[in-house]
Amino acid sequence: MKTNLFVKYLTGFLCFIVLSFVILCTFTQSAVTRYLEHHEAQQLYRESSQIAADYAASFLNQSLSLEEFQKQMETLGEYLSAEIWMMDNKGHILFNSADAEIGKSASTAQYQVLSDFDTGDFDGSYYRINDFYGCFSEKTLTVISPVTTNYRVHNYVLIHKPLSKITGTANEVMNITFFTVGLVCLAALLLLLFFLLLVHRPVRKITKVAKSYAKGDFEPAVELHTDDELGLIANTMNYMANELGTLEDDQRKFISNVSHDFRSPLTSIKGYVEAMQDGTIPPELQEKYFNIILFETERLTKLTQGILDLNRFGHRGIMLDLADFDINRMIKTTILTFEGTCSKKGLSFDLVLTGQELFVTADMSKIQQVLYNLIDNATKFSHNNSAIKIETSIKNEKVLISVKDSGIGIPADSISKIWDRFYKTDLSRGKDKKGTGLGLSIVKEIIQAHNEHINVISTEGVGTEFIFTLPLSKKEVQ
Repeated sequence: MKTNLFVKYLTGFLCFIVLSFVILCTFTQSAVTRYLEHHEAQQLYRESSQIAADYAASFLNQSLSLEEFQKQMETLGEYLSAEIWMMDNKGHILFNSADAEIGKSASTAQYQVLSDFDTGDFDGSYYRINDFYGCFSEKTLTVISPVTTNYRVHNYVLIHKPLSKITGTANEVMNITFFTVGLVCLAALLLLLFFLLLVHRPVRKITKVAKSYAKGDFEPAVELHTDDELGLIANTMNYMANELGTLEDDQRKFISNVSHDFRSPLTSIKGYVEAMQDGTIPPELQEKYFNIILFETERLTKLTQGILDLNRFGHRGIMLDLADFDINRMIKTTILTFEGTCSKKGLSFDLVLTGQELFVTADMSKIQQVLYNLIDNATKFSHNNSAIKIETSIKNEKVLISVKDSGIGIPADSISKIWDRFYKTDLSRGKDKKGTGLGLSIVKEIIQAHNEHINVISTEGVGTEFIFTLPLSKKEVQ
């Protein structure tokens, strides 16, 4: 089952909200309540200590009258929203500010006795939270401070405050917290919608187009015009689609060209063999047609080898066996293989070579293949009784090798296409039936594998010059 990315984000967001409120209702509520209890206990303890040191001690020393003490405790009890007691060691309640508030006189009031009262219950703490020996119907925070006279403790000041008042304060704090968290969640929801508009929708567009590409349809483009990462992805995908579409066209052209170039010689071979087999071609003419069959077979062999070379070159690059060798000597050796062709057409070579020896660093066998292909092209398309000029020179620690003919040239609209596989100009098809259209593609692959460059200069009817570079050997630089 497919899940929308936005749904996942929304689900995660809702889970975050629920988890946040659960944490607030449990941990945060408890922590705030405990903090307020402890804080209130500290405040009340300071008050009880002050009362014990000042008012209660003065009252017991009779320096403060009962009415004045009663009035002070009544006022302080109202201010603290609490009851203020004074008790002796035996649990007798000597004073209760709550009774004073309802008009009773402290001198005539009858206070109860807490027989269970034990100051040991407060050991290790100055406050307790309970019903204080059943005196209150709800939990109460009670703090205790001793009243010392003549260095002896005879009485205690206790302040009782209902825990509900502290809990109410905690609830008010939590209400503010919940409201704040609600605003934060609302802001997060707005950010989520903003994400939907600026991020999720473009991602959906990209995904939709990517699915089309996966099905082989490279026509749709990602219409996304932004300068961020998503815009970069969209532009990259559009470029990729264009390249894939071009690659698909190239594959179709490749198959078409291979089929055409294989079909023609195979058809000729099949036709001549059948004609000789059924006697259509008499025995005295069979030698002529055997030569034609041999010619077509050589053409097929050359075409097959060229395809294999290109396939090998294109698979993880070309493995080079770099070595230092004399390029001048290689040129002289390579032109010897064209002696027969040059004799038939009356061609000559004009060699303009730098120095007796000129060492370069490259793959010797592959550079020889480059030279062979370029010189082979020059001999094919040169006019009879013309010269082919081959020149070497040095520039910026690079060796420049030039192969120039005075032949038919290349049409201007074909110069950018001559490196394509199987490409042949109309003139080349008329002049050279044996050509495969792979030679220059192989040349370019080899030169690029050396991280070097090859260029062509051609004028139709005047001639063509190919120039490529190779790195100068370190022994030459020294």
